[in-house]
Amino acid sequence: MKEKTSPILLRALALSSEYAQATGTNICILDHNYLPIPELSDEMLSEKNACLFCLKYRKKIEAKRLRDLSANPCREMHINAVRKSHNFGDSQIYQCPLGLIFWTSPIYLNDQFIGALVGGGFLGIDKNEAFDKMHDLCEGALNETELRQLLDRFPMGDSHKIKALSEIMLICAQSVSVGGESFRSAARRRLDQQSEISAIIENLKIQYPPGSPHPEYSMDKEQDLFEALRQGKTEAGRRILNDILAVLFYANPNQFRHVQYRAIELAVLLSRVDTSPGFSAETTLKTTKRYIKMIRESNNIEEITDVLHHILDDLAGQILSFQGIQHPSALKKAEHYILENFTRKISLEEIAKKSGFSSPYFSTMFKEEMGENLSSYLNRLRVEKAKALLTDTDLSLSNIAQNCGFEDQSWFSKIFKHYTGISPGKYRNHGGRSAPLISVKNLSSYATA
Repeated sequence: MKEKTSPILLRALALSSEYAQATGTNICILDHNYLPIPELSDEMLSEKNACLFCLKYRKKIEAKRLRDLSANPCREMHINAVRKSHNFGDSQIYQCPLGLIFWTSPIYLNDQFIGALVGGGFLGIDKNEAFDKMHDLCEGALNETELRQLLDRFPMGDSHKIKALSEIMLICAQSVSVGGESFRSAARRRLDQQSEISAIIENLKIQYPPGSPHPEYSMDKEQDLFEALRQGKTEAGRRILNDILAVLFYANPNQFRHVQYRAIELAVLLSRVDTSPGFSAETTLKTTKRYIKMIRESNNIEEITDVLHHILDDLAGQILSFQGIQHPSALKKAEHYILENFTRKISLEEIAKKSGFSSPYFSTMFKEEMGENLSSYLNRLRVEKAKALLTDTDLSLSNIAQNCGFEDQSWFSKIFKHYTGISPGKYRNHGGRSAPLISVKNLSSYATA
């Protein structure tokens, strides 16, 4: 079955058309497999795509279908640029062997990479130098006039203009990315994590110079980490986690799979730390599976590090959210029951019964301790669930209302708009955002600045 293009990438397609028109650049949208989306098939297989030159004369392939582009000799160059953009939370500018300039910014859905914008259309080297490179590559298959005509499509790229164009693209990518924190914030957080781990590794290099045995993975450190969590010492837990990861990375260079397996093992152990006695074994199992999935989907040690820190913060939050609460055990039981049943209609009586208190007392206690009444709490959870279904599925509004525990579609629409300021239909049409697209006028003012 043919995979459908993500609605977020389709929204990016609409915006990229405006960007290209306003700035005079060529734009490609890559999916999560780093291939152009099907909607760009005609354009990517036309003379606008400069990469077809190398594909034809270096790889001897006449591209007829999008899948042929996967043989592009510069494919790894483009992929590495997208990955760097993802890791550093910024646009990346780079140049191909023929001297053409490209720039890229990644696109996210709920903090997961789903694609990227790639811009181009300018030369970064002298035209005569580019001519010589292309002439050598095609080995005389094109005469001088044909090559000059081909090069005339690519004006020289002023460094200031290229930087401005890449920054506009970054704004566009942020505009269409949906859910969670901005990828700039995520990348900055990952950079901080890796900086701390790198500093520890530098000390390890002094203690364990080349030729000496590598440090062994410390089970004692694991126990220290678990104890820090139980005591609510989150910062100490982060430092210990970084110590553990530094040893793991230093002792296993270029062994990503091994690091991934050890990370999964650590995630399983962390998820079993006794921080939430109100949660059932079933809930713990579901959480553990989610953590394992996140690590399995990680593509590098930076992402694995981030996932493990996310797990640590999750567990620390379970402790801190109930510190100072008069009836933590009762509220944990209630919270557990709500999280497992809020997608259907549940009553105050049901939840209160699980907590061990009468309905009136539980209602009062819940509002005093949680800062909002039970009805508001349930509605917020249901709206968040509905947001995910609106952007990630093709379910009808009535089915989403039913799956999220709303009485009917009308009530769902009313509550959704109350919490988001926009109707469910508009939220879906805008790719999960209420903000309008950047206009051509705005893009033009950036491009001519």
